[in-house]
Amino acid sequence: MVDAQRMMRAAVLRGDAAALEVMDIPVPVARAGEALVKIIACGVCHTDLHVMKGEVAFPRPAVLGHEITGTIVSLGEGTTDTRGLSVGDTVVGAFIMPCTECRYCLQGRDDMCENFFAQNRLRGTLYDGESRLSLDDGSFLAMYSMGGLAEYSVVPLSALAPLPESLDPVTSSVLGCAAFTAYGAVRRAGALIEGQSAAVVAVGGIGSGVIQVAAAAGAYPVIAIDVADDKLDAALALGATHAVNSRENDVAAAVREITDGRGVDVAFEALGRPETFRQAVSLLADGGRMVAIGIAAGNATAEVEITPLVRRGYTITGSFGARTREDLPAVVDLAANGGFDADRLVTRRYALADVDEAFQALARGEITGRAVIVMG
Repeated sequence: MVDAQRMMRAAVLRGDAAALEVMDIPVPVARAGEALVKIIACGVCHTDLHVMKGEVAFPRPAVLGHEITGTIVSLGEGTTDTRGLSVGDTVVGAFIMPCTECRYCLQGRDDMCENFFAQNRLRGTLYDGESRLSLDDGSFLAMYSMGGLAEYSVVPLSALAPLPESLDPVTSSVLGCAAFTAYGAVRRAGALIEGQSAAVVAVGGIGSGVIQVAAAAGAYPVIAIDVADDKLDAALALGATHAVNSRENDVAAAVREITDGRGVDVAFEALGRPETFRQAVSLLADGGRMVAIGIAAGNATAEVEITPLVRRGYTITGSFGARTREDLPAVVDLAANGGFDADRLVTRRYALADVDEAFQALARGEITGRAVIVMG
């Protein structure tokens, strides 16, 4: 058991600047149904960057970081259902942490958990209305998901899955968001099946994950679309069958040439910009589905031409993530069986002391694939 008064290092977002400060705060204490996890690694995700830049509203001060691996140090007092997890287990955590009790969770729709969005995403707390984190003076410190950019984190047991020894516990941290988000988009919202065609608009961390999950599902062709050749090259190495540079080509024409004039069955938009949203819709075959994954800045909107939507039977749907209790173990199995290569996706590693540098590099568009923060 870790003493609650012991201090740990954490990356804290405070003030108005889009910057993280590494400082000492108290180690949190898990409550019933929760685990205290010693963090091994935490992914560097664009969603955290949106929060840092104020493009997604979230209380400050806060600890960000929402895709983690770690070792369970203790279970909260009063825990009766351990979900098969024990102290000492190496685990991966999903960013959607289902309360298990709201009407959506009871229907198996963990991705729509009312308490997660109302309490964690709006207030920075867990489901009793309290954060497990505080500053060293005892004042409130919000947690974005589990607040994984720290040496220790409290995570609801519902958001954890065991990690097999065959997987690298550092690179596997991206399974909890990059792979998990991709799995929800491809297998759930996109309902992509073997033999169908797919296009992925923007192949950064999330888009690269979609490439892998779509390829594992047996899609063909899998077309990667981006403005950066290095990202397109990486997407080809991850399973894309074709690559289109949208700065140099008419993307809709190129996709139709690849698909014998039809367009794709499913197009995924992984950036959250109006122009890429419209572009993804323009790539659809008759009856095709566009899955929007990228989080937009502020109140950004995208216009969609109505008549083709109606006449050609398009479907446009959003996908925030997967269904944690069912899909997180499936994502781990996919990685363990070679269907998702986290080792290849992770291209940069940073120490916690360099966490702000990592996010500034992300903001400058310098990171191909995914970066992770490794706790030492």
